[in-house]
Amino acid sequence: MNKKKITVLLTSVVVLVAAYAWYQSTKLYGNDKESIVKVINSVEGYVDKDIRIVQIDDFDDVRIVGFLANHKPSYIEFAQNDKGNYVWKHIESHHDGTIGMFLPGTLGKIMFVTNDENDIAKMTVDINGETLEQTFPPYEQNVAWMDFPKSKDGGYEYRNYKYYDKTGSLIEENE
Repeated sequence: MNKKKITVLLTSVVVLVAAYAWYQSTKLYGNDKESIVKVINSVEGYVDKDIRIVQIDDFDDVRIVGFLANHKPSYIEFAQNDKGNYVWKHIESHHDGTIGMFLPGTLGKIMFVTNDENDIAKMTVDINGETLEQTFPPYEQNVAWMDFPKSKDGGYEYRNYKYYDKTGSLIEENE
């Protein structure tokens, strides 16, 4: 090889390494509260929305973040990569109401995110014939978790949603 070819080859390698390093340094991860907000605001449909982190929960290598997007209950799911950084996998918002019910990943749990306008203090729901109850602090931003009951076939049937205010009065019922 002549000197010119070696110089071009070395220059190409240096440019590629520098470009890769720059790309890695600008990639967004959900490693802390500030970077989670940046990740959310980088997702189509969430750009320029007011983001309020309510709670961050880690389950082994999965990070679930309950947040409010323009005051709407929402969540984002991250998976930890081999370098320990959290890469976003799924994002979802509940566009109606003050409470959002989500089924993130394969956790076997139901996630509830409420905003500070939520007047529901308790809900009950029948899942596979078993009545489950979840309480919420009314008029507070909150994340609550409910474990799924055991299932014989891995499927779940939801019936008889009932919502109560802080005095125990029934607000709404859906069968």
